[in-house]
Amino acid sequence: MEILVTGGAGYIGSHTCVELLNSGYDVIVVDNFSNSKPESLKRVQEITGKHLKFYEVDILDEVALEKVFSENNIEVVIHFAGFKAANESIQFPILYYHNNITGALIICEVMRKYNVKKLVFSSSATVYGLAKSVPISEDFPLSATNPYGRTKLMIETILQDIYASDKQWSVAILRYFNPIGAHESGRIGEDPSGVPNNLMPFITQVAAGSRDRLTIFGGNYDTHDGTGVRDYIHVVDLAKGHLKALEKILKTRGIEPYNLGTGVGYSVLDVVENFQNATNKKIPYVISERRMGDIAKCYADPIKAKTILKWSAEKSIKDMCLDAWRFQVNNPKGY
Repeated sequence: MEILVTGGAGYIGSHTCVELLNSGYDVIVVDNFSNSKPESLKRVQEITGKHLKFYEVDILDEVALEKVFSENNIEVVIHFAGFKAANESIQFPILYYHNNITGALIICEVMRKYNVKKLVFSSSATVYGLAKSVPISEDFPLSATNPYGRTKLMIETILQDIYASDKQWSVAILRYFNPIGAHESGRIGEDPSGVPNNLMPFITQVAAGSRDRLTIFGGNYDTHDGTGVRDYIHVVDLAKGHLKALEKILKTRGIEPYNLGTGVGYSVLDVVENFQNATNKKIPYVISERRMGDIAKCYADPIKAKTILKWSAEKSIKDMCLDAWRFQVNNPKGY
């Protein structure tokens, strides 16, 4: 079975490709390398000992995307491709709206044209906005605090409307919490361009000596230590969640959202402490002003994914720290 993975060279995409190949699926990747490297796909094939097909295509290029569909017998799309930095989206909202929403519309239009109606969509816990309580379940009110989150929310709405117009579609909307860690081989992991927007690669770069200290945004939140609490999930657990969602949509029709998280909240300082304990590396830090759009606490109620998809996160915070550090040590300058 041929699965198209958009953004498959990226952090979550590459780990999902490993799981797909190891499970016997034929994988076709499209990526434009705007925030990823070709090397990650070479390493995916190295890790699995299996071949994948790759097209260097921007999802905004409808003609090029149609060529991918016409040359292959694609049955399912897993859609990762998109810009993903919440803070950057506040600076460049037009860029984010155009890339993420237009890209999703083009993907869906080409799918419709080629009668491919099974989709796993990479959404985000940002669609819950300023949730009034935790843990957060899928039936919570939806909103967003930044343009990035609003693009995810708008795409979810678009997918709901597509299904309402054609009940042949089967869509799994996966609302990620905070992926960290790397493949246990140390060959693929999170390799951000420039200054990291996410916590763990910043921590590993400080531990490696390439950055002086970690900047923690906000130390006066209503949490046990004043720093923001998030649901950190190992990227391999997250990737396996995509396989469970894929298995579900192959057998059913409809559209359903699922939280992919652990159900446990760790503060920024909790993560720093766990990393220090796991690696024996000291992480100096400074606390600065809050970032616009950040919230105090965000962690999942993962019961729906456990009940319906038969999926739950298995790896510990120690695993997340050790695997992230192994990737950093093996790849001091990234890919």
